[in-house]
Amino acid sequence: MLREKIIQELQDIPEDKLTQIYDLIHYFRLGLDLENQQLKPRTPGLLQGKLGEAFFEPLSEEELQQWETDI
Repeated sequence: MLREKIIQELQDIPEDKLTQIYDLIHYFRLGLDLENQQLKPRTPGLLQGKLGEAFFEPLSEEELQQWETDI
């Protein structure tokens, strides 16, 4: 019933104003999606499986240089 009322109200809005209404509805809905994502508790923990030997090998000089900053 409420959805039908909203649709009826939209019918009476001038075409050149529909972009503003769309933006309002779209970003409101995105905010709800973000709100719902934040409500789900995170469960940090260890990764499943095993690490390969390559994980423990030192990085090459080229890879190390990529981490350098010019501060």
